[in-house]
Amino acid sequence: MTEGQKRAFDSLWQQYGVNFEALPLDLSSIFSRDVYRTLEIGFGAGTSFVETAKKYPNHDFLGIEVHEPGVGRCMLEASQQDLSNIKLICHDAVEVLRDQLPADSFDCINLFFPDPWHKKRHHKRRIVQAEFVTTLSSKLRSGGIFHVATDWPNYAEHIQNVFNQQQQLREHTGENPWRPATRFENRGVKLGHNIWEKVFVKQ
Repeated sequence: MTEGQKRAFDSLWQQYGVNFEALPLDLSSIFSRDVYRTLEIGFGAGTSFVETAKKYPNHDFLGIEVHEPGVGRCMLEASQQDLSNIKLICHDAVEVLRDQLPADSFDCINLFFPDPWHKKRHHKRRIVQAEFVTTLSSKLRSGGIFHVATDWPNYAEHIQNVFNQQQQLREHTGENPWRPATRFENRGVKLGHNIWEKVFVKQ
């Protein structure tokens, strides 16, 4: 981490951070209200995450990121924008989703450009698996959405196959919700990658 990111943990974690515990969070208490709530899994450096939170001040945003430098940078950006509708957890997303987030608590869950683990022997490390989808679905409110994007065709095929084999979420055929481009997305576009993006809705 940079010195600035380290200072962010010292000075801003109390404002933006949520420590990991294997106990369900009281999200209404953490945000001091109960409004449209979005979870973003793996927000990276947090630039697009902060941009979205700034665009929708009447919504609340919980972000999960395991890499401390990205969390530090995200806190700095949120502070610079004087945002009060963001909270962050620095921990493994699968454990947070499974053990810390209560059922029926989010209107939207975002997963943008996750690690593709493109080598075949590493495919089992991909976050999108059948068990993950079952857990994710339980955290969405009725009518809530899962918004996912990747620039790796093989991962796109994998995600589609996983969702074709489950019954909790149906594919949305309308226009996708607005989102800003991410750093990984821009890099993929420069490399000539096509963007695959889907939305799935909880029944």
